[in-house]
Amino acid sequence: MPDTTPRTVLVVGGGASGSAATILLRRAGLAVDLIEAKPDWNATTGSGITLQGNALRVLRELGVWDQVEASGFAFGSLGVTAPDGTVLHVNEDMKTGGDDLPATFGMQRPQLQRILIEAVRASGATVRLGTTAETLQQDAEGVSVRFGDGTDGRYDLVIGADGLNSATRAAIGISERPEPTGMAIWRVPAPRPEGVTRSDLAYGGPAYIAGYTPTSENTLYAYVVEANRERASIPTESYADEMRRLAEQYGGVWPEITKHITDPAKVNYTCFDRMLVEGSWHRGRVVLVGDAAHCCPPTMAQGAAMGLEDALVLTELLTSGRSWDDELLQAYYERRVKRVRTVVEASVQVGQWQLDGVRDADLPGLFRRTMTLLKELP
Repeated sequence: MPDTTPRTVLVVGGGASGSAATILLRRAGLAVDLIEAKPDWNATTGSGITLQGNALRVLRELGVWDQVEASGFAFGSLGVTAPDGTVLHVNEDMKTGGDDLPATFGMQRPQLQRILIEAVRASGATVRLGTTAETLQQDAEGVSVRFGDGTDGRYDLVIGADGLNSATRAAIGISERPEPTGMAIWRVPAPRPEGVTRSDLAYGGPAYIAGYTPTSENTLYAYVVEANRERASIPTESYADEMRRLAEQYGGVWPEITKHITDPAKVNYTCFDRMLVEGSWHRGRVVLVGDAAHCCPPTMAQGAAMGLEDALVLTELLTSGRSWDDELLQAYYERRVKRVRTVVEASVQVGQWQLDGVRDADLPGLFRRTMTLLKELP
């Protein structure tokens, strides 16, 4: 018989996947508490984000596509340039979310987060900021949680959406950890030059990749990918100088972008990591979504999309009327793992070709095969 008792869920982490799960579970009438360690709920940090159609498809399901569409910049092609700015190829992007959604969409990451925050609050979920789950004690019926502020809670299910260095993943004994791929990326927001109407990527030059993506009518974010350096060895006050040193050696519209790379507080430096938890993404009544379960370099712009899809698939199963047991949570993993593995491996391969200096790599073919898969519903 289907389990019809009222359900309570704790979502640990208020990023894209955690917010999406919260919105969808609340829509189904479940009681949801969301906790987020960052007091500002990550609403003020970050430069930009590139979203493919399959991510937009989930945002539409969440009911926020209209706000997202009004806040960003849609486009349908990718330019490949020489370091001096000469355009070598323009490839049409595949519409992985269907013909009624843009192929690709850029927006300011804090703006996306604010839209999701508004939707979470409108859902009626209980939100606690600056709070962590210190201990998780499971039995056959659910999970008892001790929070960082000394309070306690009891839940039928805990969803770990707490990112790359997930404390939830560690707490349930999953040993996989992110591993560096050997690359790192500098990112910065900047004004959008009038001629920038798509993403352009320059391969080679002083860095492996230099690119930019429009994020609104007036803004873009620029990024430069180099060999990974120990982050601790780079003083944060020199971030703008370090990124500008690399960026100023590129042509085209780069000189116009580079003159705005002046504030180190606006420059972000992040190492590329890879991880895929194998076998299952749950232990008992605790289950992982998004970067807590898998992560990959942003070379295919699919990190957020995979987390959003995780939330969609998991909540579809949780609200199907089936019992919340090992079989259901394993079905979530089985439905997701092939698709996620394809994205992780392809994203890592793009970077590895750069690291190995492979000049005749079938980059268009790899993108085409991966995006064809992503056109299918998750």
